[in-house]
Amino acid sequence: MKKLYTVYLLVAFLGVAHEAYTRQHAPRVNHTVLLNNQTRIVPLRDLQRRNIAYIMYNNEPALSVFGEILKRYAPADALPIPAQADAYRQLDGALKFYNTLVFVLNTADLANKRLLQLINAQAVGKEVILAVFGDGTKLAELDFVHFPIAWNPEITETAVKNSAMSIFGGTACTARLPQSFSARYASGAGFTTEQTRLEYAGVDALGIDHARLEAKIDAILAEAIRERATPGAVVMAIKSGQVIFEKAYGYHTYDRQRRTAVSDIFDLASITKIAATTPAIMRLTERDIINLDSTMGYYLLQAQGTNKKDTKLRDIMLHEAGFVPFIAFYQHLKSGDLSTDSSAAYAVKVADSCYIRTGYYEDIMWPTMLQSKLNASGSYVYSDVSMYVMKEIAEHQTGLPIQDYIQQEFYRPLGMQTAGYLPRRRFDKSHIVPTENDKTFRKTLLQGYVHDQGAAMAGGIAGHAGLFASANDLAIYGQLLLNRGTYGGERYFKAETIDLFTSRQSATSRRGLGFDRWDPDTAKHYPSNLASDATFGHTGYTGTCIWIDPKAQLVYIFLSNRVHPTVSNKLISLNIRGRVQDALYEAINASKS
Repeated sequence: MKKLYTVYLLVAFLGVAHEAYTRQHAPRVNHTVLLNNQTRIVPLRDLQRRNIAYIMYNNEPALSVFGEILKRYAPADALPIPAQADAYRQLDGALKFYNTLVFVLNTADLANKRLLQLINAQAVGKEVILAVFGDGTKLAELDFVHFPIAWNPEITETAVKNSAMSIFGGTACTARLPQSFSARYASGAGFTTEQTRLEYAGVDALGIDHARLEAKIDAILAEAIRERATPGAVVMAIKSGQVIFEKAYGYHTYDRQRRTAVSDIFDLASITKIAATTPAIMRLTERDIINLDSTMGYYLLQAQGTNKKDTKLRDIMLHEAGFVPFIAFYQHLKSGDLSTDSSAAYAVKVADSCYIRTGYYEDIMWPTMLQSKLNASGSYVYSDVSMYVMKEIAEHQTGLPIQDYIQQEFYRPLGMQTAGYLPRRRFDKSHIVPTENDKTFRKTLLQGYVHDQGAAMAGGIAGHAGLFASANDLAIYGQLLLNRGTYGGERYFKAETIDLFTSRQSATSRRGLGFDRWDPDTAKHYPSNLASDATFGHTGYTGTCIWIDPKAQLVYIFLSNRVHPTVSNKLISLNIRGRVQDALYEAINASKS
């Protein structure tokens, strides 16, 4: 009897364990039914041409998360539906400068005929989408509608997130109407879409033990902050297009006045090389506008007559051109080169209350680089001069400043809202994490002005540094690379272009073209112990990194300000970034067992 009881307990335990495992590993179901999508408006595309507003009642707290998800994909303004129908004319006027409108409604709202008239009127000349939640029998009120409806029978946070993600392709729509609600909305109706953008839905479908993963990363970041390796950080990871980890740690500074937020904007430092200059070169290469085996002298008249006229672009991108590693321009400033006030003579802002002489980059810095020493090509020497040069070549061939070109060609179409140069012109500085308290050159706390001295002297816009962004924007870019050139249903690069630039292209180093890569010297454990040999990305001097691993389908982002208040190497000596990366691999590998 005792043996039988023991067997019974074991069977019961295994049954519970199997149920828990099945629940943990069960695919997440999106119950959103997409209707009236004959013209394939959903998922939304062409983000660069859209002015988006979402409109809903303020007294619908269950639907509030909808806007938070929308804003992950594109800029979207919230406008309230007035409680009184007499105020609908004012709402109509407020909507005139938007071309894409998303109305978020409870099915109970569909009894409001005046509201439906307002919505229908907006569809003249605009693209309108209805996100409807609740009782499906009310859908008959929308038989007159010919624009897309995303209907979900539930009004839960998961349902609301799924609906918002469905509109942008963050999750696929496969659900069908369970029964007929009207002649137009019959049983089985519904359009199918595919996931084309990042999914923000947790890790349940992937079977990752999130609590254990979070505890491990929390401990590593607690050590980093305790040891003053950095006052704060943001960690983000994406597995197979799904965000599996996103968390902010610590504070902007050690005075603990402002907590770090996942939406904060960081100085990316050398990530600029692969997220600004390199994609510009990739685009120009695949369109045969530039040839990597041509020379500096071919593209730049200024390089002719210098020792760099025959330097090949391919060698520059590999850091094998023989350039000097670094030119400390700020150490050669003369009396009168800087001013605390702006004027026509000092129009280039370097930091708060710090301006450099107008034309300093063109008159001093660029000629100095062109005339600098050139060593024999073929040996790997990491040099910031390389990306100064490639920026100049890109601008000469596009006819656009690089900051405008990357916004026009990549960031706006992709839905990257914070990425770019000179963030103080676009955002309140409170959302930008400060870097060094510069006591020698600019003599101020740097907040929203590039940390790199040379990039600052070039007006904050350089090929090797100057880019700022949030983790979410870097995640979008990383997923584009992982997808081998596609994102949001649009192709930005040929797959072979991604493969060329991100794979090992050097016989003497681990490097790709512009991109850093996994180090074949396994004793270096770079970028981490568990990263695969296909991993590519880059680090940044300020304490940042992005690594993309095609074999693991993983994008890993770490943003920090390790140079605050002064430069410290503890983030490196403690191997914080690599250990966090390994924690992600361990969690993913454990989910497979």
